Amino acid sequence: MAIEPIWVLRGLALLLIAIWGIHKALTELQKRRKPTSPASPTPSKTTNAILKASPRQPGTWPPSSFRRPTAAPYPDWSLEHTKPLPYRPFRYGPKYNVTMGLRPMDWTEWIELDNQFLKFHNDKKRRIAERGSRCCRTAPEAYPAALELLEELSTYLCERYPSLYQPLTGSRRGCTNQATGDVLDLDHLTMDPMAHAALLVQDDLALMFEQPDGQYRLLAGSILLAGFWRLEDKFGMPLSEIHTSGEVPQFREKLEKGMLSFFRRLQPEKPMLRNNYFIQVDDELAWSPSIGSEDLPELEGWKAAEWNRAVEHHWFRSERQSLSRLPRTGAVVFTIRTYFHPITEVAREPYVPGRLASAVRSWGDDVSRYKGKERYGEVLLQYLDGMHEKQVAEGLDLSREEEVRAYPY
Repeated sequence: MAIEPIWVLRGLALLLIAIWGIHKALTELQKRRKPTSPASPTPSKTTNAILKASPRQPGTWPPSSFRRPTAAPYPDWSLEHTKPLPYRPFRYGPKYNVTMGLRPMDWTEWIELDNQFLKFHNDKKRRIAERGSRCCRTAPEAYPAALELLEELSTYLCERYPSLYQPLTGSRRGCTNQATGDVLDLDHLTMDPMAHAALLVQDDLALMFEQPDGQYRLLAGSILLAGFWRLEDKFGMPLSEIHTSGEVPQFREKLEKGMLSFFRRLQPEKPMLRNNYFIQVDDELAWSPSIGSEDLPELEGWKAAEWNRAVEHHWFRSERQSLSRLPRTGAVVFTIRTYFHPITEVAREPYVPGRLASAVRSWGDDVSRYKGKERYGEVLLQYLDGMHEKQVAEGLDLSREEEVRAYPY
């Protein structure tokens, strides 16, 4: 019996379909077994790549064996001559992206000290005496972590800044500040441990602790030079509430989920950095009186600030923030180093006035409200535009900016 050609063709078609299906399945299996080459990392991809998911239960921390690498001495560091680093962490518009903006930190560069140390130290010492636990406080359950932080800072500072800090001799643990004469004896503290920590560095400090519900709470801190917020308002709050109570723009939509995930996965060996910036319309580092008295029950905020003060009253306030995890207790350490300079000084730097003006114009309505733009924007932008035009007229080569001033400088 002869087979009709139509059935032969149909059989061949089915065979080809089966072969194609097998080939596709093998290809997919090979892709799963052999990862593709990674693309150039964006900041968020970089963060995800260096943080490991943790199988532990929320609110628990098995002590880590990690030990911070020994810090190399800061090259040619001098209490008189080492200038503050010129952080200028703003980008050209037209779009302002609300992100965490994290990047990896080298442990050697954990704490930055410079020739403004004594001013910061004296301001902190005065405020500790005046305000006490309103600025420096440690919850009982946070005490072991505060002691661990003190140990880490004492050891690190003696390594990084040996001309300023020297370890105690014999069996005593701690350090001596060669400039102030202050002695930190870790076995005989005379103040709240966070007050001791505050006087070692120019940074404000906060310790965050994971709870069984997965939230992180602020349970220890020395917030002495924050300018716009008070420890007494935020102490004990979970991380999300700290940000929502401060009306941080787009926190719920763009930041909350990623921030909680980041805190959860942060490992002791992988510290991170970020920068931010603000404009302030007075010259007070510790507290900005333009937004109202620090002692009011409810802060007034930007609505209390004077409209369009002369540019001589405008100051550039920038923060370098580090986040790391203490290996023994698992607390997350948040350091906040403030850099504070007159706008009229910053705007003399090449490329800065044009870039800053573009950044300020890129703020959306929510960011503008948060940063108080309506109170100073008109005067500030007029001044920055004029300084930018002057630099261009004097021959500034705009094409070389990335070569001369890469972010965050």
